[in-house]
Amino acid sequence: MSAITDKASDFWARISPRERRLVVFAAIAVPVTIAIWLGLAIHDGLDAMAARNTKTRKALDALADLRARGQTHEQVDDTVATMGTEPLSLDTYLSNAAKKAKFDLKSTITPRQPVTRNGFVTNTSTLTLDNMTMDQLKDFLQEVETASKTVAITHLDLRRDFREKDKIDVNLEVSTYSKEKPANAGSAAGSDTGKGG
Repeated sequence: MSAITDKASDFWARISPRERRLVVFAAIAVPVTIAIWLGLAIHDGLDAMAARNTKTRKALDALADLRARGQTHEQVDDTVATMGTEPLSLDTYLSNAAKKAKFDLKSTITPRQPVTRNGFVTNTSTLTLDNMTMDQLKDFLQEVETASKTVAITHLDLRRDFREKDKIDVNLEVSTYSKEKPANAGSAAGSDTGKGG
C-alpha cells in the first residue's frame, strides 16, 4: 500500500500545476459522468418496465372486459363443421397408418355395431398388433390420431413380449365419428319418386 502511495506522491510532485489541475478535474468529472450515465440507463430501464407494465395492464383489462361481457361470437368446431354423414373406412385408414409406420398390418380388424347418439354415429373397430417395436407403435399411434380429426384411439392395452423384451403386443380400439343421416332423407326421396310415378 505504501509503495502505491509513494508512486502517487512522486507522480504528483513531477507534474506541473496545469497538469495537476487537469488531474483534479478528471478525478471529479469521471465519477460524475459515470453517475450521470448510470442514472440515465436506470431511468431508461424504468421507463421500459413501466411501458411493459402499462401494456400488460391494458391486455388484462381487455381480457377481463371480454370475460365480463361473455362470448361475443359463436364458436364453431371445425371438426364438426367438416364432418360428413359417411364414416371413414377404418380398414383402409388403419392399413395406411401401418404403412406410414413402416410395417404391414396383418391383424384382423373387427368392426363393432355402430352406436348413434345425439346426432352422431360412432363406428368402432378392434385389432391386435403383435411383436411391435416402440418406434413402430409410436409412429402408428401418431398417424392414427393425427391423420384425421374424426378418428380417435378409444382403448389401448399394452403387454410386454416375454420372449422378445424389445417387442410389445397391443390390443387397440379405434373409433371414427360421423353425423347421423337426416331421418327424412330416405322418405323424402321415396315420396319424390312416388310423385314422379
